[in-house]
Amino acid sequence: MPDALPVPSEPQPSGSPLPEQDDRLSQVVEGIIRIASGNLDTHIPVSKARDQVDAVITGINLLAGELNEVYADFEERVETRTRELQEAHLTMQKMAMTDPLTGVGNRSSLQQALDIAVSARKDGEPGPAVLMIDLDGFKDINDSFGHHAGDLVLIEIAARLVAAAGSESVVARLGGDEFAVLLQVSTSQQSRGAALRIMDALKRRIPMEDMDVWPRASIGIHLANAHESASDILLRADTAMYAAKEDVHRRIKVFEPMMLYSRQLRRETARELRRAVLDEELFLEYQPVVDLESGRLQGVEALVRWNHPRRGVVMPDDFIPLAEETGLIVGIGRWVMRAALEQLERWRPLLASEEDFLLRVNLAALELQSLDLVDFVRDSLRATGTKPGELVLEITESALLSGGDVETYSLRSLQALGVGLEIDDFGTGYSSISYLRRLPVDTVKVDRSLIADIAGDDGQLRFVDAVHNLIRAAGLEAVFEGIETAEQAEQLRKMGCCSGQGYYFSRPIPASQITVLLQEGRTLPEAPVVLPEAAVVLH
Repeated sequence: MPDALPVPSEPQPSGSPLPEQDDRLSQVVEGIIRIASGNLDTHIPVSKARDQVDAVITGINLLAGELNEVYADFEERVETRTRELQEAHLTMQKMAMTDPLTGVGNRSSLQQALDIAVSARKDGEPGPAVLMIDLDGFKDINDSFGHHAGDLVLIEIAARLVAAAGSESVVARLGGDEFAVLLQVSTSQQSRGAALRIMDALKRRIPMEDMDVWPRASIGIHLANAHESASDILLRADTAMYAAKEDVHRRIKVFEPMMLYSRQLRRETARELRRAVLDEELFLEYQPVVDLESGRLQGVEALVRWNHPRRGVVMPDDFIPLAEETGLIVGIGRWVMRAALEQLERWRPLLASEEDFLLRVNLAALELQSLDLVDFVRDSLRATGTKPGELVLEITESALLSGGDVETYSLRSLQALGVGLEIDDFGTGYSSISYLRRLPVDTVKVDRSLIADIAGDDGQLRFVDAVHNLIRAAGLEAVFEGIETAEQAEQLRKMGCCSGQGYYFSRPIPASQITVLLQEGRTLPEAPVVLPEAAVVLH
């Protein structure tokens, strides 16, 4: 039997309540509005009818739940990424404030900590103090044993500084072999005590794989005065440190205002020295090198002086160290070499063809590091017409032994060019005979300190004789400098020494007086040149 047809419902009388599904539709609309406004916890109740309206409500509830989960996951990801970014930022900040080799602070961290300490200082109470520390002779470690060994030493030095300075202090490496310690509140006595502890900690032996290192340091101290900025404090501590480096007897110095004046004077002198070459204020004097047997001139050593427009003649001891420190020595050295070679050519007509007249020129360690040194020497010889064998370059033994690849290349190339190479000041540096045969040199100039007492000390006389015999056994020639008396000259002659120079024969003299000696064929010291007492030798 067919299903009965549905009976139409009768219209509801006016004013009667809406059917149930209309309430649900209203709830659906309200729920959608809440979800759209961001309230993803919205839940629309489902009726017992379980009809199509309920199906829509269920779908909306599921969608709201899924959106809620997605949003919660998104929030978690945002929080995680934010936390990661914050951690990365903190890590970068730490890296930016930390020396990557030693793990202590760097210059930025020191500056920041010092700014805080200065701001926190209370009137009438002690303020911060800075100890500036520089390792002495650290370059020799890098040059002799390699940068890896140098890095290991720096790491150990930093650890010792942290232990000696104390937990309330800030230790920073400022670059190279320079460190600083900030005592955030310190009296004069406390800062000196800290410096002494640091000095004791640093001077202990550092055992390495193939060697032992005995660190040495210079320390400058400055206690902050009222209203001094952080940069002023660092400048004064640094100035005191440089004063300590210059005083071999007192390696700890407290800043004094005069030190700052001296530093400013050095800067002014450096500026003036830079102009001195351009303004032709430098000039040369020459000290004869003499055959000890005959007194005949074997050559000269060219020595630079500075004719300062206000201070008069400035001797090299007063400006050569500054020139080396500032790098100006390269330009000065090249001027000396070219001027001396040109002067040698002016003497050329006075030199007998059978004589060996050698021109000696000092070569600084920094000049050896110049890649174009060999080209400059070759071009200068060619321009002046000088034979390579007539030029002898004097190099200190410390520069010879601590040289790297560039220095070794320069020495080998100069030797191949035919230029003479001489160890200068032998006996003041490493003073090891064993390396003589390994170095590309022809001559050894024995320092004045070795022969000073040979006239009255038989033991020293025998020692110098042994040194001379070893130099000759190595196949090298010897020149003895600093001969000041007839007794010294006689003792050296008896040893069989051939060449020497010193005040006994002649002080450094102008080129014109060398010209007179060559013109008249005079020997020394039988016919000495009379010179003013003010003249002094370079060394």
